[in-house]
Amino acid sequence: MKTLIPILLVSTAMTGAAFADDLRATALEQFKPLPSTVPNVADNPTSPEKVDLGRALFFDPRLSASGVFSCYSCHNLTTGGDDNLETSIGHGWQKGPRNSPTVLNSVLNEAQFWDGRADDLKAQAKGPIQAGVEMANTPENVVVTLNSMPDYVAMFGTAFADDAEPVSFDNMARAIESFEATLITPAPFDAYLNGDDTALNDDEKAGLALFIDKGCSSCHSGVNVGGHGYYPFGLVEKPGADILPVGDKGRFKVTETVDDEYVFRAAPLRNVTVTAPYFHSGKVWDLKVAVQIMAESQLGEELSDTETDQIVAFLGTLEGAVPPVTLPTLPAETASTPRPTAEVK
Repeated sequence: MKTLIPILLVSTAMTGAAFADDLRATALEQFKPLPSTVPNVADNPTSPEKVDLGRALFFDPRLSASGVFSCYSCHNLTTGGDDNLETSIGHGWQKGPRNSPTVLNSVLNEAQFWDGRADDLKAQAKGPIQAGVEMANTPENVVVTLNSMPDYVAMFGTAFADDAEPVSFDNMARAIESFEATLITPAPFDAYLNGDDTALNDDEKAGLALFIDKGCSSCHSGVNVGGHGYYPFGLVEKPGADILPVGDKGRFKVTETVDDEYVFRAAPLRNVTVTAPYFHSGKVWDLKVAVQIMAESQLGEELSDTETDQIVAFLGTLEGAVPPVTLPTLPAETASTPRPTAEVK
């Protein structure tokens, strides 16, 4: 049975050790601090060489047909690991159908994309490269491109020394996954979970208590404060079509099951303060408004301004430090490197 935190007693005067211990104990039932080392990735042992290769591929626009778009285009590490657009812009300046999720801490998600159609980051890395509205390339052309550059051939040979053919579309995805797995952002909330009472102030602790007591943590829990489980958007009351477009039925496209209409994976909330706009539609730019919409549509709760502000204050403690990333010097093209095309098919 869930232990409720006495949220009405949370104030600047209620900072005693007993409350702090109770709140942390309850929080640890719902959440986990980030791991202190890079998480292990299933079926993809990491190595420094593989991470270095993945970093180069993550930044390389030549994985796209046009030579314009890279993984970094939609997952800018300086702006929260996303592109801060309503929906992403890709090949031929086409507009994609959904908001780009953050790549930060994404290795900790149960599955990737809003509808969970990719089991892991290896599968996720392959999707945008082949999507006509994103990078519009083909696995075959990617392999030809990589093989045309001797430095890439050498890097793949070192990172995948046991493979008969190191340069492959699968190994490209494995390398990108290895790099993305390093993008872990420890935050004040992790320090709090690990025993530092001073890591959160009184408003932030009040927001944490509300986040648990109101039921937000029923979906947004675990190490990534979300990123697992699938839920209808509008469990209690459906938002309007401006926020929940009728044409995007979410996970239904993956499962073709009626019960999955307008069902989406719970968004991970780490770094949510810097990843506006919000929701799969990208229609809401104000985090306070997004919190109020979620409370009404998912929980049937009408939050006061004070409660909303405190929950937003708590969400601010999930904003973490992005690890230093050195921009790679990419391998030089050769005469056999495929030429870019902006043709929209």
